[in-house]
Amino acid sequence: MKRRTFILTTLAAAPLVATAHQQPRPAGKSFKTKPGEGRYHGHIQLKGVNSNILDVKVSGKDTNGDLAIFEQTSLSPKRGTPLHIHPNQDEVFQVLEGNYVFQVGPDNYSLTAGESIFMPRNVPHAWSQLSDKGKMTVIFQPAGKMEEFFVTMSSLPHEPDQAEIARIFADNDMRIVGPPLKID
Repeated sequence: MKRRTFILTTLAAAPLVATAHQQPRPAGKSFKTKPGEGRYHGHIQLKGVNSNILDVKVSGKDTNGDLAIFEQTSLSPKRGTPLHIHPNQDEVFQVLEGNYVFQVGPDNYSLTAGESIFMPRNVPHAWSQLSDKGKMTVIFQPAGKMEEFFVTMSSLPHEPDQAEIARIFADNDMRIVGPPLKID
């Protein structure tokens, strides 16, 4: 093949490659979920990192992996996640009730009911619950393996140690890079 023909053929195919992952997904069926109810798995009560309850509102199964939304009922005052990274997902929290503190990169934020925070992929972040109780909406884009992570953490027959927590994070495409936030 002559160089000119190769270049023209390659350039002609470039738009097809660039848009291949953007094909519209077939129309699905709408659904609704009620407060305090999960679409799948019932209440997912975590172990290890905290003892919060997560309810799947929109599963990655519903969106071809594009999005996952959870309602989190926070039952772990002064506890939260270790500093960690999601290399492939953006994360958004909207506080519905209670008070929380977040670290995103070098920045710290206090959030109360009605406030939201965006945490971009590949930026270390952690959060802790300050109030006795709380509730948040948690959104992951794309969904990744977060639903599987929560189900795994809830199904453990014991409280995991730090090594097991780190392994479960890694198995679900996250990496722990530091300890949880210190809360006095």
